[in-house]
Amino acid sequence: MAGNFKNIQGKLEQFIKRYYTNELLKGTILFFAIGLLYLIGTLLIEYFLWLSPIARTILFWVFIAVEISLFAKFILFPIAKLFKLQKGIDYKEASQIIGNHFPEVNDKLLNVLQLNQDSSQSELLEASIEQKSAELNPIPFKLAVNFNKNTKYLKYAAIPIAILLLSFVTGKINWFSDSYERVVNYNTAYEPPAPFQFFVVNENLK
Repeated sequence: MAGNFKNIQGKLEQFIKRYYTNELLKGTILFFAIGLLYLIGTLLIEYFLWLSPIARTILFWVFIAVEISLFAKFILFPIAKLFKLQKGIDYKEASQIIGNHFPEVNDKLLNVLQLNQDSSQSELLEASIEQKSAELNPIPFKLAVNFNKNTKYLKYAAIPIAILLLSFVTGKINWFSDSYERVVNYNTAYEPPAPFQFFVVNENLK
């Protein structure tokens, strides 16, 4: 008699996996977008200010700390929850998300889960759980997670890419590599270029 309820549990497991797969996909886009934008911001600070070795050291390690934090938040945590290395949403939380997406589910799924937790399991209660589970079985829970919604985050990734493409098209891409070299080699002292240049126009130097 417990076949229908086991199917519901299996579908909830599929939903939770899809939920965190979606979180990982969204996190990958945001990590790339925010991380690259922060890198560009860091390099622009060095490009315009020509910081001292001490200031560049602080700039470098703050950048590393921020990138590690972003990687943990957007990549590591969803992976840990996807593979159950860290506690994620449970069946009840999953049922609430599904109920918000499918009006026909409403609180039925949550009610079935609560009934199953009743310690006084009678045959009548088991039959009620099975009947309610059978009504919910045709509903594709995993469709409550829509991967296509992540396309709205691509606009954030487009911003840093557009900055780099514009720099490349205008021939100003050297600022990126020059600033990157100075930030990475933060202990090295660099002198900013002089605001003027001398040009020798006499060919015979007399």
